[in-house]
Amino acid sequence: MKIYLLDSDVIISCLRGSRETLDFLDNLLSMGSVLGCCSVNVTEIYAGMREVEQDKTEKLINKLRFFSIDLKVAKLAGDMIRSYKSKGITLSPTDAMIAAVSIYNNLILITNNRKHYPMKELKSISPKDIEL
Repeated sequence: MKIYLLDSDVIISCLRGSRETLDFLDNLLSMGSVLGCCSVNVTEIYAGMREVEQDKTEKLINKLRFFSIDLKVAKLAGDMIRSYKSKGITLSPTDAMIAAVSIYNNLILITNNRKHYPMKELKSISPKDIEL
């Protein structure tokens, strides 16, 4: 059983009814995979949520496995930001935290924004570039 962490852009694509994204995730679920999110995703989704989207958003978020950002994950995110900064690469704190959750928990990140995640140790896929 594989466990995947959804990037916020993928969750938004689901909420907006992207057939490509929905089919991709349905395929993963049909193979027994687990889909998850973290507090950064929830914060980003709720920050942009319209009132009419609340029920749909609640249902989706509640179906996902939740991964916490604890002290070890927060430190890993900070270490990645500092390390990449020394190489001249700026990571956003939110992307670094999502990556850290994925790396620390040995999850595969599903994102449409792979350029935001240059970490070599991060396993990621995109609904746009892979067929299952």
